[in-house]
Amino acid sequence: MDKVIGDFIGNLTSNKNLSKNTIESYTRDIKQFLTYLSENNLDFKNVKRTNIIAYILYLQKQGKATSSISRSLASVRSFYHVLIRNRIIVNDPTLNLETPKIEKKTPQILSIEEVEKILALPKSIDAKGARDKAMLEVLYATGIRVTELVSLNVEDVNLELGYIKCNGNKERIIPIGRIALESLNVYLKEFRKKFLKNRDERALFLNFHGERITRQGFWKIVKNYAALAGIEKEITPHTLRHSFAAHLIENGADLKSVQQMLGHSDLSTTQIYAEMVKNRISDVYKKSHPRA
Repeated sequence: MDKVIGDFIGNLTSNKNLSKNTIESYTRDIKQFLTYLSENNLDFKNVKRTNIIAYILYLQKQGKATSSISRSLASVRSFYHVLIRNRIIVNDPTLNLETPKIEKKTPQILSIEEVEKILALPKSIDAKGARDKAMLEVLYATGIRVTELVSLNVEDVNLELGYIKCNGNKERIIPIGRIALESLNVYLKEFRKKFLKNRDERALFLNFHGERITRQGFWKIVKNYAALAGIEKEITPHTLRHSFAAHLIENGADLKSVQQMLGHSDLSTTQIYAEMVKNRISDVYKKSHPRA
């Protein structure tokens, strides 16, 4: 069993289009699937289509989100494709299984005023304040994913030319605004060394142990500042990224440019922000115009 899981993980790792987070999620999904099979006295080699349908129903009863179930099914499909390729099984039990339809939810965004309140809180007068301000300013200025933000290394920042190199699924060069650039400059030149414990550490943003700050660690920081700013909206890992995109479009940026900055492969993914802005303008008009 360990060899089978190892082969599956090896196959995922060799796929250059998959991020580290995706590989970890697929691995968790398969371990959970195999645990389910074991608890129900099922052998993964003899699984039938009905067994996988039963597993999907089990996940639904567990209260899993449709998006999580859809990803779990994708993981199981990938797992059985590897088994077939390695000639461990002959028939694919996932063939013709329909993926649960994911209801697209409108992303939660902050208003420009709410973002300003959050960004105004951290002060570059000590190491923590300077680091927090630089991270928040860079995230809002570039719209990169949180995972991409915490994955930045010192050499990915070009202060002279004013851009960062983002190494996500596809490498992107993203310009940084003046304020974010100033915050980064202060952090790098005056305060990063106060976190540093190992001179060989290349991570741009460090925690108090001198190690790369984690995604979870950063979002504790964001939620803390949101609470201090009196913002009651639910903050998610993508809130500032969504806000970045919506505010760009609201101020006249074209969809294609926003798509490239966000690193979306499909323009339809970016289109949702344009719909949000259009709906917001319509709501403002209806509430404000005397003849609406």
